[in-house]
Order: sequence, then C-alpha cells, then structure tokens
Amino acid sequence: MDLTGLPDRVDRSPEWESDHLDLEAYCRRCGYEGPVEPSAKALRLLHRAHMSTFAFENVDIALGRPVSLRIADVQDKMVRSGRGGYCYETNLLFAAALDRFGFAVTRMLSRIREGSAERRFRSHTSLLVRARDEPGTVWLADPGYGYAGLIEPVPLREDAESEIAGWRWRLARDDGHWVLRMASGEGWFDLYAFRPEPQYEADFRAAHYISSTRPGSPFVGRLVAQRGGEAARYRLRDTVLTTDRPGGLTESVELSPGETVDALRGIFALRLDERDEREIRAFLDDRAPEPRGRT
Repeated sequence: MDLTGLPDRVDRSPEWESDHLDLEAYCRRCGYEGPVEPSAKALRLLHRAHMSTFAFENVDIALGRPVSLRIADVQDKMVRSGRGGYCYETNLLFAAALDRFGFAVTRMLSRIREGSAERRFRSHTSLLVRARDEPGTVWLADPGYGYAGLIEPVPLREDAESEIAGWRWRLARDDGHWVLRMASGEGWFDLYAFRPEPQYEADFRAAHYISSTRPGSPFVGRLVAQRGGEAARYRLRDTVLTTDRPGGLTESVELSPGETVDALRGIFALRLDERDEREIRAFLDDRAPEPRGRT
C-alpha cells in the first residue's frame, strides 16, 4: 500500500479551523469520557460516541437554507443546537476533534457506489487516521456515512473486516481504488470507493456546493435522515421510514408529516424548534401525492 503523501503528524493548517472547536463541549455532547490522546483505543471510543450522537440529516438543505462548513458554524449547529448534519458537516467536525486529540488525519473525498460500479464524482467525506501507539496502521474512519456507516474504524488493509453486533464491513481493492463494502443478505454491497489522497478545504467547499444546491442531487428537494446503531439502522426519505436489523430484516412504513417530525425528534434525536417543525410540515405537504378520486 502506497501511503506516500499521507500525513504522519497533526495537520495544524488554519484552513481546517480545528482550533475553533470547543473540545470540552464536543466531548460533553457526545458523552465521551475516555482518554484525550491519539491512541487507537481513544479513536475507537470517540468514533463510536460521534456515530451514536450525530444523525445524518439534510433538513436545512431540504428547506433551502444555506449550510456552512466553517467549524464554528458546524459546531453551533451540531454541538450547541442539538442537530445532526450530512457527511461534510459531521465528518469534518469529527476530523477537527481528531486534530485536537493529536491524531494525524487525512481528509478524503470518496466516490459513492451504493451497490453500483458506475463511476460517480467524489462526493462523500471519509477519513484516514494514524494513532500514535500504532504508527504502522492507518485506519479508515467514517462515523458520518449514515445508515450503513462504520461503528468503529477499520484498518486500511485489503480484506480487513469489522464485525460488530451482526453488522459486517470489509475493505477490498477495485480499479485502483479501495472499496468499503457492507455485508447484505445477497453478499457484499459496495458503499463507496476512494484513493488515499489528501484533499483540501477548497475541494470540500466545491463538492459541498454541488451536493447541497445542484438539482438532481440526492440531498436537494427531498428530506433525508439516517442513523446507524448496533440494534437497528434507520433511513428516512421524505415520509418513508425504513428500519434495517441484523440478519437482513427490513421494514418500511409511510408516515404522516406530523409523524415524520416526531421521528426526526425521536429516532434521529434532532432538536427542532417551532419554525423547523412548521417548515418541515409545509415541505412534506407540498410533496404529498394528490388524492385520487373514487372510481
């Protein structure tokens, strides 16, 4: 594996604004009480805490609100205001925390596959991390993927696997890329592909602009929320809530706009105010199919 160009020390570049993160408030929000150090143990614990706390959600994008990637703004939204975010927000926030812990972090843009080998532009944020006590290992960390996201980091080695509570992931190589796969009832399902290349703040800003504003983006014009966990994994698309459980059990239900808001507050643990609720209901009402007349 060629790791040429990957950092082996903390990236203190001001472009990442990691010094703007209130680390104590972040750890409190995540319920993290482990060691604040760049160890493999701390990486696993913090990854679990972050993934368990912050849901993947695009409420602001769906409602046509601007979304900032400035760490101060992401912190205000996710740490102080009780919200989640989509991958650019949540994984860049996680990367800032890793910087503050003292980890060497590579911020990457990956190509979503979701079961297809079609080559798409790089639109997902994922991370490579080195721990000080295991310098020979590079970890793929990604608590912000959503319903299928890793619970703990996986070592960047071909055929490396992670299995937790019946959920399984594997790393493979394909067409010059690393591929993260998740086990499904029909075999291994490709989640995304990446090359271990550092990206920069300008790269994320451009990809985020396309993902959050381009017509046809999966996050524009529809409501999306996802949350992973050990017992169940949840996916909300507009008013359809899908629940996945270990063993391949899947259930989908159609919710009313009010039930959808309740699910966002309950299942996805989002703190929504009256304005949020009003605008979400209006958004979903506008997307409701026209009632059919009797025949």
